[in-house]
Amino acid sequence: MTQPASRATQPESRARFTIPASHPMVTVLGSGDALLRVIEEAFPAADIHVRGNEISATGEQGDVALIQRLFDEMMLVLRTGAPMTEDSVERSIAMLKNHSNGHGNGAGPAETPAEVLTQSILSSRGRTIRPKTLNQKRYVDAIDRHTINFGIGPAGTGKTYLAMAKAVQALQAKQVERIILTRPAVEAGERLGFLPGTLVEKIDPYLRPLYDALHDMLDPLTIPRLMEAGTIEVAPLAFMRGRSLNNAFIILDEAQNTSTEQMKMFLTRLGFNSKIVVTGDVTQVDLPGGTQSGLRQIQAILDGVEDIHFSRLTTEDVVRHKLVGRIVDAYEKYENRDGRAGS
Repeated sequence: MTQPASRATQPESRARFTIPASHPMVTVLGSGDALLRVIEEAFPAADIHVRGNEISATGEQGDVALIQRLFDEMMLVLRTGAPMTEDSVERSIAMLKNHSNGHGNGAGPAETPAEVLTQSILSSRGRTIRPKTLNQKRYVDAIDRHTINFGIGPAGTGKTYLAMAKAVQALQAKQVERIILTRPAVEAGERLGFLPGTLVEKIDPYLRPLYDALHDMLDPLTIPRLMEAGTIEVAPLAFMRGRSLNNAFIILDEAQNTSTEQMKMFLTRLGFNSKIVVTGDVTQVDLPGGTQSGLRQIQAILDGVEDIHFSRLTTEDVVRHKLVGRIVDAYEKYENRDGRAGS
């Protein structure tokens, strides 16, 4: 079979780059050469050799150019003190390949892998919270630029976690006076009254993921004090009714489970010097049959309104175990196939 002309006519190229002595090769190649193996698997037609602190690559011109660019980006990341992992190398390769194939968004110069992987949002308890994908970086940047932001995407894309990191960052910088975290307790529905315990105890399981994220970002010993003082409030969406929320960073999580009326109620709570982030996954609506998701509808209502931004994340932005992205994709394919079979 004849190869496509674009591949068959590419001349062979060779590049050599030297790793500065200040950077141990293990930080560049990974423990047991794990990072090098990721690169070799991504460019199977290229030959990559390491001798001392020199790395050489031979192969088609396009591949060699991308490999050279990849090592340049890796060095920029390592110089900041941020680590390179197998996951970050895979994501860097994907960004570089998408850019070289002309798959940017056309909104200006594409962000480089180093710009994405070195953007620090929050440092807490010995770890730094950063965006890990290009869409995550654009989502975080949009939160800085707009008063109301929507983060829409599947589970594991970091939409709620990154929003909470931005909220803690804003509180620590004294840009706001308090953080308000809320979710609809839709799963309880009419059954809430039948659950044992006080109202707080009944609702607590639906708010637990927000508490878990807070414990990642703040000293757990300070959280009760901040909540007692009202600096941090975690409450079900129903508790927002009738309030005007000033000087606050407000996050509505699981917004796909709001009704149209609840979404309108929540957004009109916006007060002065406040910021709202709404997160949800429109493919995972748990509302009773016939109830329209406020998150689905709001995209048509507010599209194009100034100072409101919609960030859309995909399975490529899943930052949990790589199998999570594959599972989400598999379910989506199955449901699409099942829907067609039943039509």
